[in-house]
Amino acid sequence: MLELAPADIASAVTTYLQDLRYVLSQVPSDRLSAAIDLLLEARQLSRRVYIMGNGGSASTAAHFVCDLQKTAAIPGHTPLRAIALTDNAALITAWANDSTYENVFAGQIMALAEAGDVVVALSASGNSPNIVAGLAAAAQKGARTIALVGFDGGAAGQIADVTVHIPCHDYGLVEDVHSALGHAMTSAIRQAVARSAVE
Repeated sequence: MLELAPADIASAVTTYLQDLRYVLSQVPSDRLSAAIDLLLEARQLSRRVYIMGNGGSASTAAHFVCDLQKTAAIPGHTPLRAIALTDNAALITAWANDSTYENVFAGQIMALAEAGDVVVALSASGNSPNIVAGLAAAAQKGARTIALVGFDGGAAGQIADVTVHIPCHDYGLVEDVHSALGHAMTSAIRQAVARSAVE
């Protein structure tokens, strides 16, 4: 059995958390603000927000939708109409089986999205074919797009209307930051709605 000494475990954990702290400091606040503005505009106009991601980012997409619908909501005020494109296993597997996995999000977006909606892509590399195809489909439907990406930003970072690029090549760190950004954006949206409620 492979075992690490307690000191080695503590060192590994400390190093990871120090790296995470550094990567969080690299979040481009102006781009994050622009993404929040798009989501607030979608809420104000009663547009829908669709969120997509693969693997760990699929879980983050579902979590983000939960937060945008419930946590960001202020009683008596319209909540964001957020939907995770990752949550319908039958639809995803049908597209993957009958077409290609590249179309699992684009197919849903072509069926659901309308002009003025917002599509959010979560991707560490920014190069997942189904994410890129989803963003392209969103543009075709007249939806606005946000990409939360890591690594060098990839193709998704190049084509989204607003890109929040985390310059890091570690999947775990990028996914951790994306999760934190979901919470930060939720908090900002809730505060903005609360302020508007008393104005």
